[in-house]
Amino acid sequence: MISHTSPLALKALTYTGPAARWRHEAMRSHDTGRLIHVTKGQGRITLAGLTTGYGPNNLIHIPPNTMYGIEIGPTVFAQIMTLPADGPTWPEHSFHLRFLDVAIQKELQGLIEAVERELQPAGDMRAALCHLGLLHIFVERHLARHDTQPDPRRSSAAGRIVARYTKLIAQDFHRDLGIADYAKTLGVTPTHLSRVCRQSCDRSALDLLNERIHFEACTLLQDTKIPVQDIARHLGFRSAAYFTRSFQARAGQTPSAFRRNKGSASRQQAQ
Repeated sequence: MISHTSPLALKALTYTGPAARWRHEAMRSHDTGRLIHVTKGQGRITLAGLTTGYGPNNLIHIPPNTMYGIEIGPTVFAQIMTLPADGPTWPEHSFHLRFLDVAIQKELQGLIEAVERELQPAGDMRAALCHLGLLHIFVERHLARHDTQPDPRRSSAAGRIVARYTKLIAQDFHRDLGIADYAKTLGVTPTHLSRVCRQSCDRSALDLLNERIHFEACTLLQDTKIPVQDIARHLGFRSAAYFTRSFQARAGQTPSAFRRNKGSASRQQAQ
């Protein structure tokens, strides 16, 4: 399996237009955690199979190997921080903090800007990690002060199934497994699995699986020079031809054309 473990990093999440919705909205997961800080606009995020709304001055934690996708509209500005594996120990669970106090909003913004400054070419990674430690303390304090009880949908029987299912996808999406295989592991029928997925995030079980595979394919085609046939093999496809047909049906162009066009493919919603 190809690893995507990354050091501390910070980048903007901005609107990329309908032709590149896959960059943010398609399901993905990472070997290390992420923090998303929203400063402007609102939208929806699907995290571990549960869709919720977000707005300005929200801070969202995504644990390692947790599937997520986020809507980024034209009025949204947010930043996503890659949390290094050897940095502070963040909670094993996700959290979503909404800050209403202006002074606290400014404190959070200042901490993130301090990390960002030290990640510039003239900065110092040691200082960036120190500021990350201060951000970690800030979060710890506010987690203790806020009512961070999980969304009741998360603790429902359906929510638990979908969370387990998305964790399995994050772990096994590159294997040649179908919905029936995942449903069997979870002890439910494929029909029930798809039903609870739609209840939780308005996506079918197949949508979630295909989006994770599609995101990985797009990323490898855009960011690497790995041959198409090797990408197909990595993603569990039995042949490069089958991978090409599947990719084209979803993206509107072949993998090779997508690579040539620098990833500006349409993302089609699976029905």
